[in-house]
Amino acid sequence: MLIQIPPPSACRESEVTPESVYLSRRQLLDAAAGLVAATLLPVAQGEGGDYADVEPVAAPAWFREKLPGVHWRAVTPGDEAVTPFKTASQYNNFYEFGPNKTDPATRAAGLVTEPWTLLVDGEVARPGRHALEDLVGSQRLEERIYRLRCVEGWSMVIPWLGFPLASLLERVEPTSRARFVRFETLVDPERMPGQRSGFSLLDWPYVEGLRIDEAMHPLTLLAVGMYGRILPNQNGAPLRLVVPWKYGFKSIKSIVRISLVEERPRTTWELVAPHEYGFYANVNPQVDHPRWSQARERRLPSGLFSPNIIPTRLFNGYDEVAGLYAGLDLRENF
Repeated sequence: MLIQIPPPSACRESEVTPESVYLSRRQLLDAAAGLVAATLLPVAQGEGGDYADVEPVAAPAWFREKLPGVHWRAVTPGDEAVTPFKTASQYNNFYEFGPNKTDPATRAAGLVTEPWTLLVDGEVARPGRHALEDLVGSQRLEERIYRLRCVEGWSMVIPWLGFPLASLLERVEPTSRARFVRFETLVDPERMPGQRSGFSLLDWPYVEGLRIDEAMHPLTLLAVGMYGRILPNQNGAPLRLVVPWKYGFKSIKSIVRISLVEERPRTTWELVAPHEYGFYANVNPQVDHPRWSQARERRLPSGLFSPNIIPTRLFNGYDEVAGLYAGLDLRENF
């Protein structure tokens, strides 16, 4: 009879993990992995495509919960290529952090975006202060890939995540006296160093405005994300406006207040240089800036030997808004 003597390293039968315990452990690990994957959201999944240069980022619960129901590519720019995320997130105008294009990306990390509330007041039947997660909770997020044209002559193509401003305005029920919408950005000099600079040309808070019919147009978007992820601080987190047929300075960032008003608001850049930055600020290749032509634009990314210069289109190519300005002199009302 052959007797086998197990080596000291062998596992005893009494030490074998029961199958039910092993399977429970696997379920626990799978759940933990799913939690990590849901918390770090590097790119849009499924129909949203893969924006390869987007790095993983922690996202709040309210944003993660909205991603499965996103209407991906609800609006697209045809065959125009999307600007790389690195370019869109590193080349910004956000004077609250400084005057240089790289200032927002290098100085905005300390911006506190949770919790965040939005005050909606003025000529509305239902004024109030709303937590951001409550505002977004009832909305289905859409991916809108819009052209962005800066008044300085450069442009990008950016995939935003957000919902129509009209849906928010309808909820608060504008009165018959509401003719304009005024937007106001955060004032936080401790975390926004541009606001405490003695050399700034701007008064704070930054203010922008739209006619109410412009604000209610289906293309006007309140964005909470871009490239399938939560908005970076330097791009206007956690809530910004996107009006794709107007120059980029109209798309105010880090919004804390929306007021419906009877009189046209005096906007920030209009106050600084009214002959250069009009209230309407519609993209118009036939109306030059006093210091440069607006007939062409530099599509980013570009370089010295590949400047990527393209013609600028009226209303940035969004011809469906033309009816908003029927009978309006677009040279006088620039």
